Amino acid sequence: MMATLKFLRSRLRTGRQCVLLLAMGTLLASRSTAVWAQTAPPAPDQPWHSPEEMRIERGAEQTLPKSFAVDAAKTYSLAELIDMAEAHNPETREAWEAARSQADALGVARGELYPTLVAAALSQTNRYQVYLNTRFYRQTEQSFGLALELNYTVFDFGVRAGQIDAAKAQLLAADFAFNDVHRQLIYRVADAYYQLLNAAGQVDAARASLANAQTVQQAAEARLKNGLATLPDSLEARSAAAQADYDLQAALGAQDIAHGNLATALGVSPTEIIHFESIEQLKLPDSIEDTVDQAIDRAFRQRPDLMRQIAQIRAANARLKQAHAAYLPTLTLQAQPDAESLYSLQQQLPWGNTAALDGSVSLGLHWTVFDGGARKNQLAQAQADIRTAQAQADLIRDQIENEIWAAYSDLKTAFRQRQAATKLLQAADQSYNAAIESYHYGVRNLLDVTQAQKTLAQARSADILARAQVLTALARLAFQTGDAIQPVQPAPQTRPQP
Repeated sequence: MMATLKFLRSRLRTGRQCVLLLAMGTLLASRSTAVWAQTAPPAPDQPWHSPEEMRIERGAEQTLPKSFAVDAAKTYSLAELIDMAEAHNPETREAWEAARSQADALGVARGELYPTLVAAALSQTNRYQVYLNTRFYRQTEQSFGLALELNYTVFDFGVRAGQIDAAKAQLLAADFAFNDVHRQLIYRVADAYYQLLNAAGQVDAARASLANAQTVQQAAEARLKNGLATLPDSLEARSAAAQADYDLQAALGAQDIAHGNLATALGVSPTEIIHFESIEQLKLPDSIEDTVDQAIDRAFRQRPDLMRQIAQIRAANARLKQAHAAYLPTLTLQAQPDAESLYSLQQQLPWGNTAALDGSVSLGLHWTVFDGGARKNQLAQAQADIRTAQAQADLIRDQIENEIWAAYSDLKTAFRQRQAATKLLQAADQSYNAAIESYHYGVRNLLDVTQAQKTLAQARSADILARAQVLTALARLAFQTGDAIQPVQPAPQTRPQP
């Protein structure tokens, strides 16, 4: 620091030490009760409760997230639920703030290109006794000082440029991480939505199976009254109806759990009422448009986690640039204008005054000649970081290929299972109708009818599950390729023919 500031600070040091000691004493006195209150639990056999716990509980209540309302009278589509989750889920907010923080870090790095200007204004009054001849004379001094200091790095052979490039790469990485949060959130909402559709479809199938079982039970009891059936037949039909009712209750419980999972993915309370579409209302494709190679190539271009790793490679290259620049000198400029005014009063003498403008301008060339191998090791570390980042990128590519292949295979399997489930449901329905009709005419026995009813119930469940598997597999493939976060391209407009 400049000479004037050193002089003024030395004169103020004693006074500031006294003030600091007084402030510390006051702080310790005010905090002593709180410090001693934060002790360990007195014994291991009982829960710990103290006034501090109540304060933490009140603080937790104040930090509860603000929930958003769900229209209980509206039937939501998947796209609407995804928009709702992206707007209100705290994960997207956290990733967004992280990206904004990294943008501010880039601004800090760019600020190194500009000079820094520091201003300081100090005032001090001193009174002391001066011994002259045989007596002491009281003397009072009043000083005022205004100082400026300008520091500017003129040239550093790429150190600041490397810092800026690294900050840019880190900002890109944060942006891609933000996109990846959206990708994962979209998939979680879609998966929870389709699981809920499947659970609701299973409830409908269980109700239909219960109705069929009750029809068989009524037929068996009617034949028993007419003497055409035995009591074991009636009991068997009653047992089948009870089993169907049990399966219905299990399906209702699974639907409640699936509803809670969807609410959690949306960021709302599980007690919220969410109306959704029926799985039978959704149109399912019959085949995959793209090949697996096209899906893999598209994932390499779109996956934000891979793009984030590529940005990390750029950041590692920027740090290597900084490591190389550390071997070169740095040229700096320093300017220190200093204005000072002094007043002095000695006993039995008038005031004295003096003022001056001092300062200095200097150029400095700093070159580290020897550092014990620190720069060499930093350079080697930067090179190793680049190779590590590249290896991680290769690993992510391998993982993407495997994930695409698995998702593509699951989707093909889901399409085949869907076709088989449709045929199974048609055959089971025809078999049940024929069995119950034959039973009314006494051609078939009750065991054949109950078995046909159970097969139909399984076929209904398999049909609903096959529909949900197709939808889930489609969502998983879109998640693995990164299609879920890509902007929707508007449909091309055709001109009317003249």
